[in-house]
Amino acid sequence: MSELRLYGWLLHAWIVVALAVVPYLLLRPAPYGRHGRPGWGPVVNARLAWVLMETPSPLLMTIMFCLGDRRANLAALAALALWLGHYVYRSLVFPFLLPSSSRPMPLVVLGSGAFFNVVNAYLNGRWLFFLSPVRPAAWLTSVPFLVGVCLFVAGFVIHVLADRELRQLRRQSGGAYVIPRGPLFRLVSCPNYLGEMIEWTGWAVATFSLPGLVFALWTAANLVPRALKHHAWYRKTFANYPPERKAIIPFVL
Repeated sequence: MSELRLYGWLLHAWIVVALAVVPYLLLRPAPYGRHGRPGWGPVVNARLAWVLMETPSPLLMTIMFCLGDRRANLAALAALALWLGHYVYRSLVFPFLLPSSSRPMPLVVLGSGAFFNVVNAYLNGRWLFFLSPVRPAAWLTSVPFLVGVCLFVAGFVIHVLADRELRQLRRQSGGAYVIPRGPLFRLVSCPNYLGEMIEWTGWAVATFSLPGLVFALWTAANLVPRALKHHAWYRKTFANYPPERKAIIPFVL
């Protein structure tokens, strides 16, 4: 079996797994953060856990780029820059901005997240830097790339600003959860998750690739159920929670 055929089988299996986790996460959210609960074994400090969980993605993507034959290709360099732009924040900035009172993360969640990041980085990096047709520099002025980059940047900004607002609220409240009231939270309970979904949809458009689309699918499969659980938690916890606010998609969901 050729590598391309084997890669195709792995990619399609990854789609099936993404769809399979949705019903489980709708019933039982991953046990970290406000949904943390006992019975999940050893735990790891939240800051260290996020670093260990997210770092494999930028490292593996960078290694595959360096091992590939497209180091001078501008389209490949642009894709790497987008990927690292997100994951440097996620693995080396975001963890150290977390409040010191953040709940520790179960080791099983850390391991699951790290495994996802390894598989996801392999699927995207192997395609972009080895298996896909080589794209010329003109791709950087194409409609898909420009639209995708705009979506990616917009999603990233929403994600980072929403994270910052949540941190500020936790500090102001002495570590207690309160109702977010900022502009990004006016329509949805989880604009940080909405931002990530927009971001990786932009990645799928900018790379115009099936692995990119599968990553966007995985992002939704993970974050939509969690946003629904967050939204239900807010409504249960706060009697005055804004009734017009949706969970993750304005006016819809």
